[in-house]
Amino acid sequence: MGSGSIIKEIPLNEREGRTKCVGATSENCNINNEANAIHAQSIEVDRMSVGGWGAAFLLLANQALATLAFFGVAVNLVLFLTRVLGQDTASAANNVSKWTGTVYMCSLIGAFLSDSYWGRFMTSAIFQLILVLGLVLLSLSSWLFLVKPSGCGDGEKSCVQTSSVGIRLFYLAIYLVAFGYGGHQPSLATFGADQFDERNPKQQKSKAVFFCYFYFALNVGSLFSNTILVYFEDIGMWTLGFGFSTASAVIALISYLMGMKCYRYIQPSGNPLPRVAQVFVAAARKRKLKLSDGTELYEVDGPESAIKGSRKILHCDEFKCLDKAAVMAAEEQSSLIVDPWRLCTVTQVEEAKCVIRMLPIWLCTIIYSVVFTQMASLFVVQGEVMKLEFGNFRIPAASISAFDICSVLICTGIYRQILVPLAGRLSGNPKGLTELQRMGIGLIIGMLAMIAAGITELERLRRVPPGKDSSTLSVFWQIPQYVLVGASEVFMYIGQLEFFNEQAPDGIKSFGSSLCMASISLGNYVSSMLVIMVMGITARGDKPGWIPEDLNNGHLDRFYFLIAGLTVIDFVIFVYCAKWYKSTSWEGNQNLSDKEKVEDAVALV
Repeated sequence: MGSGSIIKEIPLNEREGRTKCVGATSENCNINNEANAIHAQSIEVDRMSVGGWGAAFLLLANQALATLAFFGVAVNLVLFLTRVLGQDTASAANNVSKWTGTVYMCSLIGAFLSDSYWGRFMTSAIFQLILVLGLVLLSLSSWLFLVKPSGCGDGEKSCVQTSSVGIRLFYLAIYLVAFGYGGHQPSLATFGADQFDERNPKQQKSKAVFFCYFYFALNVGSLFSNTILVYFEDIGMWTLGFGFSTASAVIALISYLMGMKCYRYIQPSGNPLPRVAQVFVAAARKRKLKLSDGTELYEVDGPESAIKGSRKILHCDEFKCLDKAAVMAAEEQSSLIVDPWRLCTVTQVEEAKCVIRMLPIWLCTIIYSVVFTQMASLFVVQGEVMKLEFGNFRIPAASISAFDICSVLICTGIYRQILVPLAGRLSGNPKGLTELQRMGIGLIIGMLAMIAAGITELERLRRVPPGKDSSTLSVFWQIPQYVLVGASEVFMYIGQLEFFNEQAPDGIKSFGSSLCMASISLGNYVSSMLVIMVMGITARGDKPGWIPEDLNNGHLDRFYFLIAGLTVIDFVIFVYCAKWYKSTSWEGNQNLSDKEKVEDAVALV
């Protein structure tokens, strides 16, 4: 058990229950015990009668519809800003990065409310309602104020000068969309995982499969946005595209609420911020104590921890200074009242340790998100100055991202059906590859995507005719970079969803899911910061810089190669963090054997 043994204490409510039975006859006590057993059995029957794949598939459909609605706005936002609002390329790319960053940063707010107060179901429902309101306002603002005359913003017909009221409504609308979709995502992902009982071996395997299907559903929804909706918006039918997104979000919300009776619910565990703070405060107060092998650490009795609805976490030897928060002083051993700011349970201490252990892994995923965010900004801008004609048909530059989605869908199937069984036989791990190994592979493929994008840009620049704005190089040359990003997503983002949800303590499961989306958020902010820094350094004097308004005078290829270099450095740091990481273990549910524990992220590369 590590450096200290565990002394178990009975919670006050359990003590009171046992005291009431002291004066009763043994027959009455037996009757009470039988009644409690029947009650527990009925709870178990009720637990098994809800949830499962029936409820999960309903949530997957909700995910597909909500994602369709969101990407109906996101996929062409950079072109809306340049064509309709008249922003320059660098400003539009930065605004999109900031907006996308806000989307995923809002996931932390949704996760906090979900874990602490509202629960997964209510949180997801409220944020979906906010998403619908944002889309309604966006449709109205574009129709009434921005897209004037009708059909403008198609790349040929210019829009008239927009009113300040229309612009304010537009920004309010898109940030409501960001708040609604961002807050909804982690709650829905965790709520879907809640439909499977981890105590059932079959359902535990289904839970791991669910995250693959969850990301699959996300890409099915965005596939429609990146093909059909993007076409209508590209030819100036912006209001129609936004209106269709609104209808999809409304259907998603209605279908979600219709499944209320078949869902499996997990109650919120209370605000985790004071729990984590209590560990550090209690440890600081007892910092002068010396731990020894015989030191007893405080833990409540029974199968569940003092944190409502949470399993107990086994003690580990890392961050021993925090163990002092669970050491019982002499006066605390005789007291019936426990001050949580002076004495914490082992599970509470381990919860804080889990957060500390996950943070370095999470930070290493931010650079990958810089790679990912290029699809919604610079990839689209790059495609706009390539040959978009295919016969008599003009291809929207943003629609090439459909190859990213197809890559995700195909690679997800290959991973589940071929790679997992093959890697499982080679490694002896039923998962095939550990989550950290998959994330490491995702970083490598993401780096290759940036190299492919840089090479494409070099070739595009070579084929720009004198006096022309666009290159003669077909936009289909972007396919390799989109396909590589899609393949990297399967390894990185599905690996992240599984890793953070599995390793996060029960009381902060939604927080674990939100870390994946928060890394995308920070990746967008870092991307925006890189653009500003690069332009500040390279655009001096008469030099246009790497990412000027006219890309034919710049060096976008160098920016791509810069990101590839940063990804290599990040990968080296990630490998070190992956070797250092030790997985979380729960009482009564021993985690992986030594051979199955987290290994080097490149062991099977």
